[in-house]
Amino acid sequence: EVEVDELQRLLAGMEKEHRSLLLKMKEGEAELARLRSVEGDKLAEQDRSAKLEKEVAMLREKIHHLDDMLKSQQRKVRQMIEQLQNSKTVIQAKDAVIQELKEKVAYLEAENLEMHDRIEHLIEKQVSRGGHSSRARSKSEYVSRNPFSCSKRLTGPKPLPLIRVVET
Repeated sequence: EVEVDELQRLLAGMEKEHRSLLLKMKEGEAELARLRSVEGDKLAEQDRSAKLEKEVAMLREKIHHLDDMLKSQQRKVRQMIEQLQNSKTVIQAKDAVIQELKEKVAYLEAENLEMHDRIEHLIEKQVSRGGHSSRARSKSEYVSRNPFSCSKRLTGPKPLPLIRVVET
């Protein structure tokens, strides 16, 4: 964006110089026409006319060169703007994918937490029945070593329903 601003500033400067050169060329042409109409020392007038014609030709060449540069800079600016728009589109698409993945992770974490609570609830039922206490311990140990377990636990025997937040 800084480069685009800088290029636009340069373009504005070139356009201003283009206008001033056009004005100067018109003034030179007007002066040349005036000199041709005035009577006087023909040698001095011819010399002055030749100089003005050379200046006008030089100014036309500069204007042509500036026009070429201006068109080139405009192409560059259009390309940069197009690249920025493409980049924004790609970023928005990636942001949407990231958001979707975050939602999936949150959903899976909630499901995982719900499963942990169910397992703990089942283990507690088995232990309270006086069943296989060594079996219950091994399940409990398995649950505590699970890499997907969350530090937050839902309270109560029944897990709370999953609430999904969708950002718009």
